[in-house]
Amino acid sequence: MGNPEEPEKPISLYDSSSPSHPLLSKPSPPHDDPPRVPPPYGDPPESDASLYLQISYNYGPRSFRDLPFLILFLIFVLCTYGFGIFSVLHRNTNYSSLSSYVYNSTSTSCVKDSVSSPPNWVLFNVSSGSHFLKDLMWTLVVTLLFTVPICFLLLLLLKRYTKHIVYASLPFFILIPIFFNVYWFVACTVSSSCSDSFPMVYRILVLVFVFLVIGVLLWIIVANWHRIELTVSIIGVASDALSKNLGLFVVLPSLILGLVVYYAPIVVFLVFSRLNGKIVPRESKGEYTCVWKQDSWVPAYFALAILTMLWSATAMVEAQVFVISGTISQWYFRKEDDSTPKRSIRSSLRNAFGPSSGTVCLSGLLICVVRMVRAVVDTARQEEVPGIVNLVLRCCVNVLLSAIDFLNKFTINFAAITGEAYCSSARMTYELLKRNLLSAVFVETISTRLLGGIVFVVSAIYAIAVCAVLNAVSDLGLESYFVALLAWALLILVLAFFVHMMDNVIDTVYVCYAIDRDRGEVCKQEVHEVYVHLPISRNHRSNVVTRTLGV
Repeated sequence: MGNPEEPEKPISLYDSSSPSHPLLSKPSPPHDDPPRVPPPYGDPPESDASLYLQISYNYGPRSFRDLPFLILFLIFVLCTYGFGIFSVLHRNTNYSSLSSYVYNSTSTSCVKDSVSSPPNWVLFNVSSGSHFLKDLMWTLVVTLLFTVPICFLLLLLLKRYTKHIVYASLPFFILIPIFFNVYWFVACTVSSSCSDSFPMVYRILVLVFVFLVIGVLLWIIVANWHRIELTVSIIGVASDALSKNLGLFVVLPSLILGLVVYYAPIVVFLVFSRLNGKIVPRESKGEYTCVWKQDSWVPAYFALAILTMLWSATAMVEAQVFVISGTISQWYFRKEDDSTPKRSIRSSLRNAFGPSSGTVCLSGLLICVVRMVRAVVDTARQEEVPGIVNLVLRCCVNVLLSAIDFLNKFTINFAAITGEAYCSSARMTYELLKRNLLSAVFVETISTRLLGGIVFVVSAIYAIAVCAVLNAVSDLGLESYFVALLAWALLILVLAFFVHMMDNVIDTVYVCYAIDRDRGEVCKQEVHEVYVHLPISRNHRSNVVTRTLGV
């Protein structure tokens, strides 16, 4: 096998056998270090080693992957649009005048009554609510305009003052829920109508329950306090990477807008498909009435259109992840310091909707199926169907869905980097992380919760400011709380999309770091200084030690 006295040639940049130390802990003394073991993937054949070293961003032309799923998706879309156009052209215009049809016993059919009165249109008096609607529309428009500078300001602050923003936001994770809990209790107690409809006993029970939830949240923060410093560094790295690719803030919302435009004709087709049918008589208790009977193909078209819309939505989400991963990975592997890759977003879009479009469709289909099956399982759980067989089936389905989520964790990120097919990307990603003792399950999940908490704090402060301004400049009264609630929902929806982008940036940088570690290179030193402190996969490490000791 080789001379045991010869020094071992390092294959990886880091010693994978020694666990990484958190930022807040001190490293162990040299004499306490565990015995050195060979790299996790041993001494692979020369061909395999060369294959590992070639894993990097594929700048060259890419082959089309997973074409059957792209063809299947196009068939769904063409059938949806084709039958939709048919439903518009062959609609029955008598649907709107159904009330004017009566049963004719002579012809045993429904005929139009010539003396029937025209339909009674209900006139809504909107003058009373015009003031409320005007304030609501202006508030939502201003909020939508403010979301852009708020996102950029939050990104800038997270890039330069990550630690200050995180530690300043942590107390508000507790103080804001306490404020709202006490505020509603006092407001309901003071209001006679609320206190009459909501007795004191129930108000106290709700108050105590919310305080218990806040206590659990406080315990979670305290229990994970030792990981805050590492999370701050990870968020800082992701913010820096995203700030170097600000074009994503234009491209990704444009993709959502394109999805809305794509949805508009399908919604119109669904409306017109209901008009395909005829007016027929129906007997009930000896009396005949005229009812509308849809054509038999209409329910099938509804199912087809809804499935197409769901698949398109999940595929668009995966396309966004693909574009983010492709853009960030090009920034990561670029050798020049502080330089932005040219046309990186354009090439990522071209790959996502070109050679890798089948991979995106397959990933979207898997996510769509998982979401639908999970919804069915949750519905069955709520119905509480008895039986041990039902319980076993639910457990098996949950295990299967968890396995698919595990498989899909970094697959689309790897496909965006290398251009591989879906199954190849899933296998190669798992092997890549396994060779380098990295976990395929855990990146740093607390970063998502911290970002979500920061978004909640910013949105809550904005909602309080909106409510104060409305009470000062308008006479909406209690309706100002409803307007502020809608403004809060709109802002938190946009900022949640920002968190979604940050999560995908973190995952992409993690995969790029794994590729760097596998190749023994350092493309971004600041990334390695942070990600090297992430927990390693203990199971993989124990297997390596076992094989090394010959047990």
